[in-house]
Amino acid sequence: MKSALKKRNKLTKSSTISTPIWQAKWTALAIVFTIFFNSCSDPSSVGIELAPGNNQVGVFFTEFELPAEVVLLDSFNTTNQSLLVVGNEEDPYFGKTSSTGYTRMFFEVTDERPKAEAILDSMFFSVDIVSVNGQDLDEPKVYSVHRLTESILDTLYYNFNELAYEENPIASSEIEFGETKDTTVLMPVIPEFSEELFGKLKRGTEFNNIFTFREYLPGVAIKAREGDNTTIGVNLGSQTSILTYFHYPGDTVASSFEINTASSRSFNGVKSDRTGTPTEVVVEKQKAYQTGNLVGMKANLGMTIKIDSSPIDEFLDTLSGVIFKQVQLEIGEIETVPEGQNPPAFFVSYFTDDSNEILTRADGQPLTIQRDGQPQNTIDENEQTIPAVIAPAIGTYNSGQGTYVVGITSYLNGIFRGDVTRKDWLLYGNSSETTGDDFKRSLRQFKVQNNRLKVKVIYSKIR
Repeated sequence: MKSALKKRNKLTKSSTISTPIWQAKWTALAIVFTIFFNSCSDPSSVGIELAPGNNQVGVFFTEFELPAEVVLLDSFNTTNQSLLVVGNEEDPYFGKTSSTGYTRMFFEVTDERPKAEAILDSMFFSVDIVSVNGQDLDEPKVYSVHRLTESILDTLYYNFNELAYEENPIASSEIEFGETKDTTVLMPVIPEFSEELFGKLKRGTEFNNIFTFREYLPGVAIKAREGDNTTIGVNLGSQTSILTYFHYPGDTVASSFEINTASSRSFNGVKSDRTGTPTEVVVEKQKAYQTGNLVGMKANLGMTIKIDSSPIDEFLDTLSGVIFKQVQLEIGEIETVPEGQNPPAFFVSYFTDDSNEILTRADGQPLTIQRDGQPQNTIDENEQTIPAVIAPAIGTYNSGQGTYVVGITSYLNGIFRGDVTRKDWLLYGNSSETTGDDFKRSLRQFKVQNNRLKVKVIYSKIR
């Protein structure tokens, strides 16, 4: 990287607009000040507050586009996320995507089982729904629970994994969510299975310990109905369970026994059929593809957006003796999101290269743009300069504007000074400030025209 004080002769290929404020008349100057000042209060806009009596030679605004492609990440581990992603969605860009949640079941061996004379009253499969993201939520959505025919092993499962299960469900229910985003649903268990399970519970050796129980019932798969275009997040624990209610002759109060999903191994398996869509060309993992005039991101499937950041070099090569006041990456306005659905709330800009993999430090920490006001580099125990990793810059969605915005002022200053080597970016739908990996916990998505990924810059020239 050339020194900031060295004359840069290469012309930028990006479309830019420069406005030297010092040359404007006082009336025009007041208007410009008002525009800049007001845009400061809007996080989706580029702007700075200019101090009265500013003695700098000029302040300039520039924007330029960044080319983008999509990358399907290598399969990732979805084991034991404590949340089952259960959905079935169809989209003209991403195609058909379904996610099935697989989990073992658990019971306390010290709990008192029903005696031989117990009479079954009812049996339900309780589903603790903690998130809903879908279309036409006033219309009934169907979810079903299926008995596994093979065991969940003590191994890692990835988003492409699946297990065999019975075609006919042991429980199912129609749900009209409306405005409800979290609820507990009781699905009636079919009589054939409830009678069988209750008989085992009363007299069978299957409930002697957790191992014999899991030989009998390896676990369940929870599925969404095709065409419902809705995804739920199912919380695992005591609220997602098989609830058995029974009584004894002469009793007026029912007793209960619970088989839940606490302390149970689980994973999410995703299927994707992109036939006939722009993303049909995305075949190989970790390879960048152009998909027409759109690019997109879809969680749990692992489809991300790769940004070619080389126009930054082309822009910086036209400058010398400048100070960057504010620099933002802005994405959008994104394509319209159907009512009831939400795009990913955040993204992180990981560094990548031709491998299209997330680059890491020697200690395995992933490399990202660091947020504004934070150093882009740090010093290790050997007094060597290494990339900083503790404060990733977060791109945040503004629902009112339909845009994502992330500040990259410190990053661009670092490149301009030669302290940072420019890298391309993989946009990954997560935030370092949330618990867990949001990109593995839903089927959220967004699409955007590939000419709406821009860097917006406000800078001044040094006198």
